[in-house]
Formats: sequence, structure tokens, C-alpha cells
Amino acid sequence: QVQLTESGGGLVQVGGSLRVSCVASGFSFGSYDMGWFRLAPGKEREFVAGISSTDGVVYNGDATKGRFTISRDSAKNTVYLQMNSLKPEDTADYYCYVGGWWGKGTQVTVSS
Repeated sequence: QVQLTESGGGLVQVGGSLRVSCVASGFSFGSYDMGWFRLAPGKEREFVAGISSTDGVVYNGDATKGRFTISRDSAKNTVYLQMNSLKPEDTADYYCYVGGWWGKGTQVTVSS
């Protein structure tokens, strides 16, 4: 059974940094592209970043380009999202995604 467990969310001040993690199990981690999405109150779910399984190519949503970096560690079956220069509009629940499966999310709050 696929399991995705996010962690690392919390409260951070504007301009600060935070790294969230997603530990994956139940599938061949190295064979799948993985991604991060976020959901803020009153807004639609938004693509944050994705990373290829084959060549490590990364993709960012428009709102996070230049500030957020996705990476993966196959030895730990973990995908990370490093978030820098955080803004209040980055406040959301952040979800790990793979092949139709979702984690339960981790909450990130950016205070001004």
C-alpha cells in the first residue's frame, strides 16, 4: 500500500525558510515522478513543484520559481521541498503526490 508521510511544516516569519519532507513507501520510489501541491483556504489546489524519476529534472509552479526547490533522496525514499523567501501567500497545507496517491499534508504558516 502506498503511503506518503509529510513532515516539517510549521510557523515561520516572512522572508524565512522551511524544509518539508515526504517519506514514501509501498512502491518503487525510483520509478516515479513526484510532486508537491498546496491548498490554501478559499483557493484551488496549486502545483508547487515536481521532480522527474529518471533525470532529476525539476518543475516549479509560477508562484514558487526561484524560491522553492524540490529534491529527492532515493536512499531514504524521501522527497524534499526547500522553501526560501517565504511570503504570507505561501501559507497553505502542503501535500506530497505520486501516481494518484496523496499524503495527508503538512501545514505551513507564514506570519507577517
